[in-house]
Amino acid sequence: MAVENYTVKNVDSFIITGFDHLPNQKLLGFLILITYMLILLGNGINLCIILTDRHLHKPMYILICNLAVVDIMFSSTCCTTMISVLLTEIKNVSYYSCISRMFFYHLGDFTVCMALTLMAIDRLIAIRLPLRYHSIVTNSRTFMIIFLTWLITIALMVVLTSVVNNVPYCQPVIKYVFCDYPSMIRAACVNPEPYFFLPTMINLWWFCGLFPFVMCTYGVLAYSVTKLSNNSSKKQMINTCLSHLIVLLSFYVPKLVSSMLTRIGVVLTLTERNAILIIASLIPPLINPTVYCTRTKEIRKRLADVFLHKKVSPNHLNVLS
Repeated sequence: MAVENYTVKNVDSFIITGFDHLPNQKLLGFLILITYMLILLGNGINLCIILTDRHLHKPMYILICNLAVVDIMFSSTCCTTMISVLLTEIKNVSYYSCISRMFFYHLGDFTVCMALTLMAIDRLIAIRLPLRYHSIVTNSRTFMIIFLTWLITIALMVVLTSVVNNVPYCQPVIKYVFCDYPSMIRAACVNPEPYFFLPTMINLWWFCGLFPFVMCTYGVLAYSVTKLSNNSSKKQMINTCLSHLIVLLSFYVPKLVSSMLTRIGVVLTLTERNAILIIASLIPPLINPTVYCTRTKEIRKRLADVFLHKKVSPNHLNVLS
């Protein structure tokens, strides 16, 4: 039968087969389930603490809230599919469910990248222009910039989704562990290479544009911190920048490893690709709330007050702010 006789209308659902060859699927499913629950718990705690404490309604904490929302969306789209396949053995995903999960997965992936860039810029302004920081970085401007980043990534995802929605499918089998752009394109009966041009350009933008830019901002921050005369301020800035750097590396390192290995001629098996994909999808949203709870003084103190059942007085909150 000719390829043109197949259309996306012939595909009502996809079968996820990425785990079929793995032993101990239940154990892996439980590990992913526990990780997902920790992601929801950690990001949920961060959101609740910041949203309920008006003294934390500041640009940096608004950016942390944005990252928490993105992490929940990002992890939910892939974790729910993997948990369903591994623990309930439901491998079928409807076409529209698969394409919507792909949309929100990559929307989260792209938005995390933008969120980390905004956080790096925020810290750069705070250290380089401390006296002008509050006049430059306001809550309204922060909300506006976050809205613009979401608008840009949504527009980009509409393009990617329209591409996936218009390719013909020969068989409803996805060889990866959840629905994303590469898995759906590789499931189509088309030569996949031309369809990876746009994702390649996005990756180049990440790895050759945003990532070097963000690393340069942290280089400038490190130099600025060494010039501080106040040891207390220096320690506080180092802790803040270190937490941001840990979050940044947890997001980029798995992607860089995957890209670098394939570029230097290392051929990854399907299992190895899926393993890197799972790590890249679960580790950053797991690390992010942990880092901000343990290394951000205000959140750490507020969390301690909640668990120790302390009543936070207005004077105490003023000290935190």
